[in-house]
Amino acid sequence: MAQLSEVVMVRGVLLDISGVLYQDDEPLPGAVAAVQKLQQAGIDFRLLTNTSRRTAEAIYYDLKRMGFAISERQLYTAPRAMLDYLQKHNLRPYCLMHPNLDPEFARLNHTNPNAVVVCDAGERFDYKGLNKAFQVLMNDDAKLLAIGENRYFRSRNRLQLDAGPFVKALEYASGKQAVVLGKPAPAFFDSALASLGLPADEVLMIGDDVEADVNGALQAGLRACLVKTGKYLEGDESRAPDGLLADDLLQAVEEFTVTA
Repeated sequence: MAQLSEVVMVRGVLLDISGVLYQDDEPLPGAVAAVQKLQQAGIDFRLLTNTSRRTAEAIYYDLKRMGFAISERQLYTAPRAMLDYLQKHNLRPYCLMHPNLDPEFARLNHTNPNAVVVCDAGERFDYKGLNKAFQVLMNDDAKLLAIGENRYFRSRNRLQLDAGPFVKALEYASGKQAVVLGKPAPAFFDSALASLGLPADEVLMIGDDVEADVNGALQAGLRACLVKTGKYLEGDESRAPDGLLADDLLQAVEEFTVTA
C-alpha cells in the first residue's frame, strides 16, 4: 500500500457504508466523529453502497438514528441505480432480491421478463429461483443485471455469502456477461463524482472491500483507502498495492483528508 508521505489531501470523499460507518446496526467506533470532521473541514462526501437487503429510505433513517448527520442527496445505493437502469431501458425484470426490496421494484412490469436482476437475495437464492433466472436468460435478448459482484459481507461476526457467487453461477450457466450497476462499475463512481462536481483524482474512496471499493475506485481514477473494519481480512491490502491503508474510518479521515 502507499505511504502517508505520498498522499496529497483530497477535496471530496466517497464512503462505503456497511463495515465502514456501521456494523450490525451499530456505528463503528469513531465513525460518527469521522463524518463530523469531514463536515467541519468543509469536505463534501457521498455514501456509496451495494447493500441490497434494505431500501435507500431505510438505510438513510438508520444512519440518522445512529447519529450520522447526512442528507438523502448524499446517499447512492446500487438498487436505486438498478431501478433507474430498468426504467430507462424499458426492461421487464425477473428479480432475485431480498423481500425488503420488493416494494421499490413493485411498480415495474414483471410479465414475460426480458432481464434478470440479481441482488443479495438471502434465502431466495434456492434452486427454484436460480433455475427460473437461468431459463429467462436463455432467451436470446434477455440481459443479466447485477447489483455487484461482492463475494461476501460481514454480519453477526461472521462472513456471509453475497450476490457475487450467484452472479458468476448464472454467467457460467447462461454464457452471458452480467452488467454490473453498483461498485465496482465505473459508471456508479462517475455518478457520485458528478454530484460532487470534482475530478476523480481529487476524491478519495474509503471502504472495507478491497475489490469493489478500493480496486474499483482506483480503476475509475480515484484515490482509495482500505480500512481494517467490516469484511477486511488480513492480507487484503496486498491485493491493492496502489491503495492506502487505515485502521478505521477515523484514522483514514484524519490522516488523508483533514488538515489541522
